[in-house]
Amino acid sequence: MTKEQTWSQRFESALHPAIARFNASIGFDIELIEYDLTGSQAHAKMLAHTGIISSEEGEQLVAGLEQIRQEYHQGKFQPGVDAEDVHFAVEKRLTEIVGDVGKKLHTARSRNDQVATDTRLYLRDQIQQIKSELREFQGVLLDIAEKHVETLIPGYTHLQRAQPVSLAHHLLAYFQMAQRDWERLGDVSRRVNISPLGCGALAGTTFPIDRHYTAKLLDFDDIYANSLDGVSDRDFAIEFLCAASLIMVHLSRLAEEVILWSSEEFRFVTLKDSCATGSSIMPQKKNPDVPELVRGKTGRVFGHLQAMLVIMKGLPLAYNKDLQEDKEGLFDSVKTVKASLEAMTILLREGLEFRTQRLAEAVTEDFSNATDVADYLAARGVPFREAYNLVGKVVKTSIAAGKLLKDLKLSEWQQLHPAFAADIYEAISPRQVVAARNSHGGTGFLQVSKALIAARAQIDR
Repeated sequence: MTKEQTWSQRFESALHPAIARFNASIGFDIELIEYDLTGSQAHAKMLAHTGIISSEEGEQLVAGLEQIRQEYHQGKFQPGVDAEDVHFAVEKRLTEIVGDVGKKLHTARSRNDQVATDTRLYLRDQIQQIKSELREFQGVLLDIAEKHVETLIPGYTHLQRAQPVSLAHHLLAYFQMAQRDWERLGDVSRRVNISPLGCGALAGTTFPIDRHYTAKLLDFDDIYANSLDGVSDRDFAIEFLCAASLIMVHLSRLAEEVILWSSEEFRFVTLKDSCATGSSIMPQKKNPDVPELVRGKTGRVFGHLQAMLVIMKGLPLAYNKDLQEDKEGLFDSVKTVKASLEAMTILLREGLEFRTQRLAEAVTEDFSNATDVADYLAARGVPFREAYNLVGKVVKTSIAAGKLLKDLKLSEWQQLHPAFAADIYEAISPRQVVAARNSHGGTGFLQVSKALIAARAQIDR
């Protein structure tokens, strides 16, 4: 650091080089440069609009900032640690381009409201991109589900065979999770889209600024009503990290199922070469790296949420340097969610294939139709709890005899209860077990077909 880089006449010497490096955020907040330039252009226009600077000066500032944008795109503007942060880097380069008028840009503004504005502009943009990726993910789920309405798959509770379901119904559960994620991001976006620009360092400014004017230029819905809150609030970032964590929870749950389904024990799906890797020592292996990585990356997003909560929990009003730590975790979470959504979308679209013959076999080799036997009796007047106990008994004796329910003779059924008739075999066939669950939201084929139509309309509108 040079003598010229002291903060003001208040300081007699520059920062120690190691402290300068420790203090600098340019290594990561350069991510905000596009948003910093856009926010600064709006601020310059407002300064001219209110007469704080002349119209000519405002035009110079806006043009100079646009030149910096082009230089950055061309790789000609690459500030180093001596710039400390992206805001100083831009202001320094602006002054080199337009001269002393560049020093007027920071009039009626603090880095505190500046970085708060930049972060909101960044996150608003990223949320829209993530919402678009969620829609693509949902679309792939629907594409697969529409092909597998009548494909059956074992349904589980406690990771034990429970009842067979339509594969489409299973996939639609993840569609609904993603829909909540999409809606949740919309809720977060509304609170992101509030402008802190003009709050100053903490107390507002003595200049006759027009905060609504800059908010309109930047497409914010509203402005912060309290300047202290405006510069110190990071609720919006925490809310986003909560939403991001839930997206990762849902992706991780699906990833875990794909990992199980691709194992030799399940054999429900085959992984294609484009989305799997091999072993360095075992030539027969095909590893589910994509879902494993998604499952693993989920933890880092959780960690960033926890870190942000810890940063905020003890901060007195208003701005504190601790808030510099909000960005790396936020940036990483955005990148992790986007990359994970993209990877899982590709995996579903072209990286795996459901083994329908194996699935058809799987739903015939267990006692997951036992509830339907109890329902059969209940529909014929037998109290359900009595029917439940009777079926538990027949399951026990069938296991001991090495039989499934479909293997029992009609005489054996009628010894259990006289209400059983020849139609019991149809009632407990896997397809009928699924088709019969026709309550709203159930796995019955009619309900699933209706759900698919509704889901398609939901993402197309």
